[in-house]
Amino acid sequence: MMSRLQDKFNELKAANKKGLVIYLTAGIPDMEGTLAAVKMAEQAGADIIELGIPFSDPMADGPIIQSASYQAIKKGMTLPKVLELVKEIRKFSQIPILGMGYINNMLNYGFDKLTVDAKAAGMDGFIIPDVPHEESGDMKQACKAQGLHLVEFVTPGTTDARIGETCTTADGFIYCVSVNGVTGVRKIDYGPINNVIEHVKKQTNTPCAVGFGIGSPEAAVEAAAKADAVIVGSAVVKLILEDKQAEAAELIGRIRQALDKKVS
Repeated sequence: MMSRLQDKFNELKAANKKGLVIYLTAGIPDMEGTLAAVKMAEQAGADIIELGIPFSDPMADGPIIQSASYQAIKKGMTLPKVLELVKEIRKFSQIPILGMGYINNMLNYGFDKLTVDAKAAGMDGFIIPDVPHEESGDMKQACKAQGLHLVEFVTPGTTDARIGETCTTADGFIYCVSVNGVTGVRKIDYGPINNVIEHVKKQTNTPCAVGFGIGSPEAAVEAAAKADAVIVGSAVVKLILEDKQAEAAELIGRIRQALDKKVS
């Protein structure tokens, strides 16, 4: 049986559309505000939600998402509460949801228990940036047992040999990090990651999604040149932190329109 995530990518491919993944930090501005942000993002054109699981040391994230994570933890957001949020989202939406978090939280929870509970809540998989391919086996096995996806990464510096290893177990989509460094909006040369994506696509049919640095419709179009989807996080989270939900919806809508116009 196809998953929500696979169904979405198949739907996008059939419509000749690029996917738009929106990252939101769970617990920002609060529980109810996160639910409202998911509704807003989907209505504005998001295809997939990457739901950030707050952690005290988010090593892959830049200042904006670090700040959001810190504030969410101060307000009491935990991994069990993230799963409660997913349950609430499932009352009004079937948008694919991937939990983006760090391995310490998940080790503490227990991989088997986490994946069982995540599946029951309605989550579709996980993105764990601090677990390299070689060390992902236990979590991958736990996810597979529950029909959940565990997204893996490639970067501009990923070698052909490592791309081959990653592609053998690629699942859901491959997260293509556009630049060495942390999340955050900035000008990026997408040439290097596009070269990597070309190599990836020779070895797997798993969709590729480009993330890091995308904060405008123009950047999204540029990032989507070779990819199947783009991931936008810091630009949206910044507006939500500033209580500018309407501006966040407008940004997502403009990115959606730009991606659709470019494809057509």
